[in-house]
Amino acid sequence: MIDKERFHVFNYVKKEEYCASMDGMRYMLRKKEAEAEDGEKKTVLEVIIWPEPYCYAKTEEEKKQRKDFVFSAQGVEEAADWLNEQYMLQKPLWELSKKL
Repeated sequence: MIDKERFHVFNYVKKEEYCASMDGMRYMLRKKEAEAEDGEKKTVLEVIIWPEPYCYAKTEEEKKQRKDFVFSAQGVEEAADWLNEQYMLQKPLWELSKKL
């Protein structure tokens, strides 16, 4: 599980994609431009999860799950909560992917 007290990746994500894995679940945090409801562009924190064993580029798109958060340190904390939640909700998938 991700410890929010030690998960300080916001400054890194400002410049680069942050990729890691957690017991069969791979994930990426990255800065993304998105269109707001008023048509304006805004920067968001995109979080993507997918099962092991392959990297992001080699994993089929239908196996990836995405969620956007506010692009801030608070958004990173919310992303950590979502990652932990998805890890627990989909644990059988992550366990199976470790065996491949």
